[in-house]
This record gives sequence, structure tokens and C-alpha cells, in this order.
Amino acid sequence: MTETPDTSNGTVYHFEKGPQGTLMAIEDFNLWYGHKQALFDVNMTVEKGFVTALIGPSGCGKSTLLRSINRMNDLIDGLTTKGKILLDSTDIYDPDVDVIGLRKAMGMVFQKPNPFPMSIADNVSYPLRVEGIRDKKILRETVVNALQASALWDEVEDRLEDNALGLSGGQQQRLCIARAIAGNPDVLLMDEPCSALDPVATAKIEDLIDELRGRYTIVIVTHNMQQAARVSDNTAFMYLGRLIEYGETSRIFTNPKVEKTMEYVTGRFG
Repeated sequence: MTETPDTSNGTVYHFEKGPQGTLMAIEDFNLWYGHKQALFDVNMTVEKGFVTALIGPSGCGKSTLLRSINRMNDLIDGLTTKGKILLDSTDIYDPDVDVIGLRKAMGMVFQKPNPFPMSIADNVSYPLRVEGIRDKKILRETVVNALQASALWDEVEDRLEDNALGLSGGQQQRLCIARAIAGNPDVLLMDEPCSALDPVATAKIEDLIDELRGRYTIVIVTHNMQQAARVSDNTAFMYLGRLIEYGETSRIFTNPKVEKTMEYVTGRFG
């Protein structure tokens, strides 16, 4: 356990260090959409193999921060940034970074399931086929392994050539996770992955996140504080574009150090 107060912006850190070490470090990161600043001096680390949750009210900057990690925000006109996001000591905003390669190393799961209008097997193997891999044995092994890792194999093993759009919403979301895993990412980014799902499907996704813990480094944005408490190791509370408090999840929800965090996790606002 480590506690480090950041006196520059008042943020309190008290987080559990991962047994596999730190994978990512965000340093004095700022972001603007045109003249509007959306992120202010964000500093935090992401521990390898851990699940890190980003929580906070709507518009607080958590999805903006998540999409900064794989530079999806670059696609927005007028975007500017300042500061660093280090992935294994490499600044992903360095001009020499291969952005396409970076995004391939970052599996992304969105709010709503977005399977491609093709077979289940082709959805999962898509990242490999984009890379030019055509070996049927490799593609088959990847499909099986990814579907097993996403807890979907037993439900679809006899339907691999069926159109993925015929799956239920929860199955489609697990398929999207399988597709992300198939690309062998360094980080798995999840932006409200259960917001469009019913409670049963949500429980399956949460069980899956727990199964993937340790094998993948996961950063998840969620409005559901109970979900953050259930699935994450460390939690970052954001408010008005600032990281207010970052710590071990159990402490954030039971003994936060900042009054604003206490107000949020106890439901006084948000």
C-alpha cells in the first residue's frame, strides 16, 4: 500500500501497488476541446494485472481520460493535450509513436455492443486477419481461446458460422471482449460496458472481468458505484475534469480522505 499526496492539485493517492508492477503512468495530463479544457493536471498510475475503475458524475472527464489512453480523442477536431501518458516508459503522445500500433495494443469495449455483421468466428479473428494472418490453424486457435477466455465458448461452439448479430445483447458484449482479447492487448479499456445490459447479462460481464483480472490490465469507466466496488482493485474518483482521489477500492468506498469523494460515494450528489 502506498500513500502519496499530490500538493500541486490537492489530489490524494492511496493505492495498492500491483504485484506485476506499474504498466502506465499519467503525468500532469491536460486536454482541451478547442478552448474548453476537459482534463486538468491528471496524475495517476495503472498497475499491471489490476482492474482500475474510473468513477464520477456525468461530464467529469472519465471517458475522456479513458479515450486518451488509446488516443481515440485524436479523431476530434481542435483537440490539444499537454503532459504525458507513459506506457512501459514510452510516452504515447510522442510524435514518433505509431498511433495505429498503439490502438492495436489497447483492446476497447464500448457502452453498446458493436459486433460486426459477420460470423461469430470472423468477429473474433478480425484483428488477426487485419494483420494479414491467414493460417487457418492459428485463426481457429485464437477464436477458441478468446471465446473461452470471454466465457462465451460453451454458448456458441456449435454456432461459430452464425451471424453475430443474432446473439443476445450480453452475448454480443462478451463477443466484443473476445474480439478485443484476440488482438493480445497490453490494456483492456472498457467504457461503461454494462450500461446497455440487463442485470443478468451485467453479472456475467462482471464475472468475466474478475476472470480476466491478472491476465490483462483493465481500465473501466462506470457510473455504477456498486459495480466499481465489486470488480476493481483501485478506484479513481473524478470531478469537473480533475482527479480528486485515487486509492484502493475498498478504502475509497469506506474511508475516503477527501470530503467530495465521501459526498459522491454516499450518494449526496451525482
